[in-house]
Amino acid sequence: MLEADSWLLNVPPTSKQRWAAFGVTACIIVVFGILAPFASKPLPRIIPLIPSITATISVTNFITAILLFAHFSIYRSRALLALASGYFFVALIVIPNALTAPGVFSPTGLLGASPQSAGWLYCFWHTGFLTALLTYLWLKEAQTMHVMQASALSAIALTIAIVFGVVVGLTYLAIDGENLLPRLFQDRTQLGPFAEYVLTSMLVLCIITIVALWTRRRSVLDQWLLIVALSLFTEVAIVMIGGGRFTLGAYANRAFSLVTSTIVLAVLLAETTKLYARLASSNTMLRREQNSKLMNLEAMAASISHEVRQPLAAIVSNGSAALRFLDLAPPNLQEVRSALTRLLNNSHRVAQVFDGLRALFGKPNQGKTLVSANEITLEALRFFRDELRDRRIVTRIHLTSELLPVWGNRMQLQEVIVNLIHNAIEAMDEVKADRRVLQVKTQLDADSIHLSVEDSGPGIDQDKMNSIFDAFVTTKQGGMGLGLAICRTIADRHEGKMSVEPAHPQGCVFHVFLPIAAPGLQKAKHEFEPVISQ
Repeated sequence: MLEADSWLLNVPPTSKQRWAAFGVTACIIVVFGILAPFASKPLPRIIPLIPSITATISVTNFITAILLFAHFSIYRSRALLALASGYFFVALIVIPNALTAPGVFSPTGLLGASPQSAGWLYCFWHTGFLTALLTYLWLKEAQTMHVMQASALSAIALTIAIVFGVVVGLTYLAIDGENLLPRLFQDRTQLGPFAEYVLTSMLVLCIITIVALWTRRRSVLDQWLLIVALSLFTEVAIVMIGGGRFTLGAYANRAFSLVTSTIVLAVLLAETTKLYARLASSNTMLRREQNSKLMNLEAMAASISHEVRQPLAAIVSNGSAALRFLDLAPPNLQEVRSALTRLLNNSHRVAQVFDGLRALFGKPNQGKTLVSANEITLEALRFFRDELRDRRIVTRIHLTSELLPVWGNRMQLQEVIVNLIHNAIEAMDEVKADRRVLQVKTQLDADSIHLSVEDSGPGIDQDKMNSIFDAFVTTKQGGMGLGLAICRTIADRHEGKMSVEPAHPQGCVFHVFLPIAAPGLQKAKHEFEPVISQ
């Protein structure tokens, strides 16, 4: 069961809805003001007009009742149940009202009706509906909102049965109770004196309903029910002014009845359409979010695969080398020890990669410390010491000896440098061995640390230069296109930035700018180990 706050019972009207209600109210008052002076003017008897309008009123009230019953089944508010029963009552009672009207289906009316039957059914119709409006308002204003805990289907079935029984009973009273009820019509067309008292009582009841709805209106539904009550007032008033059947007032009364029956239906359909549109929009956004999460999971899995592949390849390579050295006669134990040491170092690096990725997808400040850009650069170069030598790459290192530290995650920042060096090494596979040069630099640039990695490879096409940091964009055959995207994400997480530009005479240069931790910190000094350059 949902809260009634979610629907029109307690949702206040918007400015646009207030202006729309004001416009409808103005139209009703203006039309009534124009027609009232001529309400008693006799008009030709347009017999087919009455049953057609009556059928329309019955159908619209029936549809409105169904919609209100449906909303009651969701929100279980007795106020909605009372309002739905009022519309269902009107949908039923207008049928015998039309059948018993003299001169419509027969000169005296069907069902054995007397000349007074249709008039009393009209009075029962409007009095019953006004009672339903007041009951709705009373139940709505109750402190507990009268939310039902019983089965909605059984409550609706019981309400339909009661309303049907009431309509049958009132119809029987109007037809066979001629001796019990006073005369409303002098003849088949003109109202009698007692009808004025009955209609005046109905007008008073209309005014009471209007005042009650005006003083206690809080929601969109209250606002439009107030207009319904106003339309009911104009219905009864113009009949009283018209003085009988087949006058301008009588025909205007049917037109006002049609307006009364369609106002809430139009509001329900409009609000239901908006709710459906919001639901469809929410479902679309939910699917989009689900797809985005799936793509994020896919990207995360690909990121892990991309980052772990390098140290795992090194582990396999070092393990194979150790086996080869053991197969020698005699075994080269020194090389075996060196290969196993590198294997262990790469194994530790795998664990560091997972820690870095976990921090990357976790909280922004997770695992951050003061980090020396020179130290992590040297550590990254040590990972590729053998690979640089085997591929005959000349390595030129220019590290500024005094740099302020940066505030960041050590493993993540080291992965940025590792990725850039690895990409540079792979890029230079396409050029001759004597032209392979890797340059790594660190320097102080204003209030940031500037790190650059330059290769002498074939470079990057100009059309891909602007999108090289996007996910799944790659220049390598079989590449995932995630390495540089991860690097940029790490740089962004550290409030830094990355860029790339062509190198001269060939190749490309990747720049990483990281903000220093604090201007007042003492500059870090490092002793640099020589790195094999050829």
